[in-house]
Amino acid sequence: MYAYAINKDKLLERLRKVEGQVRGLQRMVGEDKYCIDILTQINSVQGALQGVALGLLDGHVRHCVRESLVEGKGDDKIAELMSSIARIAAR
Repeated sequence: MYAYAINKDKLLERLRKVEGQVRGLQRMVGEDKYCIDILTQINSVQGALQGVALGLLDGHVRHCVRESLVEGKGDDKIAELMSSIARIAAR
């Protein structure tokens, strides 16, 4: 079981909201809305996705990484975690 399983419904709800925001972006471009308004909405979508990513990371650390550390197999999970954080931070 993955760490996000207990919050799966909330996670899916947040992703549906992001999906709606992206559809709104498509509509804004299709309707030739003002560039700055579109950029503002893009920033909101990125923030929402960042929130989802951070929530997933939190669950991963609290469940998967902790479990691996207890089992004495934490090095691989820590390397995997740091790689994931580096990808998120690079954006």
